Amino acid sequence: MKAARLVVLAGLLLSGLLPARIHAQQAVTFPSGTATGEGALYLPSTPGPHPALVLVHEWWGLNDWIKQEAAGYAAQGYVALAVDLYHGKVAQDPETAHELSRGLPQDQGVRDLVAGFRYLQSRKDVQPSRIGAVGWCMGGGYALQLAIAEPQLKAVAINYGALATDTAALEKIHAAVLGNFGGKDQGIPPDAVHAFQAAMQSIGKPVDAKIYPDAGHAFENPNNKMGYRAADAADALGRIDHFLATHLKQ
Repeated sequence: MKAARLVVLAGLLLSGLLPARIHAQQAVTFPSGTATGEGALYLPSTPGPHPALVLVHEWWGLNDWIKQEAAGYAAQGYVALAVDLYHGKVAQDPETAHELSRGLPQDQGVRDLVAGFRYLQSRKDVQPSRIGAVGWCMGGGYALQLAIAEPQLKAVAINYGALATDTAALEKIHAAVLGNFGGKDQGIPPDAVHAFQAAMQSIGKPVDAKIYPDAGHAFENPNNKMGYRAADAADALGRIDHFLATHLKQ
């Protein structure tokens, strides 16, 4: 999408034009170990097969903003699966979000994401070798963990998510990696980004990471009233669009 991605998408949603570019939106379930994974699936209007995306929500849960992003990617021609790591629970305040995120075992979250990836691979309308992932905040860290756990993932975009520096783990990544981070983010500071880049570089794996000097955490989310930065968000989301198109559509 263009730089004004968020404004344009919001206008399409309000006008009712965007659904015409999406064939279907549906709740789906899929096997996840001995349990069941859940998610919201958005399909392009054309039959495909299409590249696909696993979208990973923030610590708030699978809320309307993540669903809006999924709809936007479907409108761009991706089969978009927003995995619901909280299985229906959505936080309305930081205290509940903290409780939900702390209560999610990492191995369970990664298992659900890998299961979502494999669910996409099994669909006839998906190109199984062209699946990427995008995550924000908590979901950014989980998107990286998905790239470590699933070597067939083609591309991963990490937005201010927790980063790893263990080269034994990072060696498992075969996906192209892009990252967007805030220079004033106290949770994922620039030093953490540089350490991640250095670790990846030491094993010959490039990272396209950009730090926005005046941005804090969650600067891409318009619901973040104190920290949303429209210009930086448009640039970051535009970078993701270009990155995904390069690695999943060409």
